[in-house]
Amino acid sequence: MNQPTAMIAMGGNSLSPKGEAGTISQQFSHTRETLDGITHFIDRGYNLCINHGNGPQVGNELLRMDLTHNKVPPIPLGICVAGTQGTIGYMIQQSLQNKLRDLNIDREVVTLVSQVIVDENDPSITKPSKFVGARYSKKEALSLAKKFHWIIKEQEPNLWRRVVPSPMPKYIMHGKSIKSLVDRGTIVIASGGGGIPVFNNSDGHLEGLDAVIDKDYSAAKLGRILHAEELWIITDVDNIYLNYGTDQQESIRTLSTTEAENLYEKGEFQQGSIAPKIKAAIHFLKYHGEKVIITSIPCIKAALDGKAGTEIRNEK
Repeated sequence: MNQPTAMIAMGGNSLSPKGEAGTISQQFSHTRETLDGITHFIDRGYNLCINHGNGPQVGNELLRMDLTHNKVPPIPLGICVAGTQGTIGYMIQQSLQNKLRDLNIDREVVTLVSQVIVDENDPSITKPSKFVGARYSKKEALSLAKKFHWIIKEQEPNLWRRVVPSPMPKYIMHGKSIKSLVDRGTIVIASGGGGIPVFNNSDGHLEGLDAVIDKDYSAAKLGRILHAEELWIITDVDNIYLNYGTDQQESIRTLSTTEAENLYEKGEFQQGSIAPKIKAAIHFLKYHGEKVIITSIPCIKAALDGKAGTEIRNEK
């Protein structure tokens, strides 16, 4: 019997929560806590591919450059994404390999630094809207924008940040290699941070782009390549809600794709948080996917038993 395959998208804040310094020891500690949830998939014999967010980690890299640019040349955003794929992948890989040793399970864990092809004419490239990096006063932001050719926007009153494009992923590179590893039982960490955005230039060569890709969209694309039956989007809420944060807040446990599409089109989900996850879920279910689960780390075991999380499926 073939083992089921799950594509797991983990939020970057699960490794570096808001309000913490984000030291490496703290990130390792949170990584181990997160992987306690992932081991429930291993217990049930799943083949696994994992991707992860990297917002806090890239933010720290950008801040380091802001503080040291007079002494050390800044590096492009795409290189920051590549670097954090390596560092976060290392933390997940080592922590999960140790967990497997504790469980006396002989499975390998590998990290694959992944490029993702985007359309160089994607509308987001000329209309950047994704906030990255530290927050500054208007005066500070204008000075840095002039020095580094940033585009900046006001995110909150008198708090300005750099904005960059967030194009849709068209093609996840290295898909055949990832699938062959996953199919033989290797746990693969790939398309971290959504992947390194690249495009094909006029010479047919790959070229990097200063942008970031939504990791849930990349997970949905990669899940399609893997022919994964399940996509798990791990976030900081136990399930999704209608009217989130209001007196009319209502928990949603199950949705059909048609219901999810209708609610998405009506703008019922928060842009920048749940809405992209719903869009990713819909894409995944259009192809080989059987179900999408949106939940939190503590609820994974119950969600595997159908007792927690939000489950989205195609109509039968």
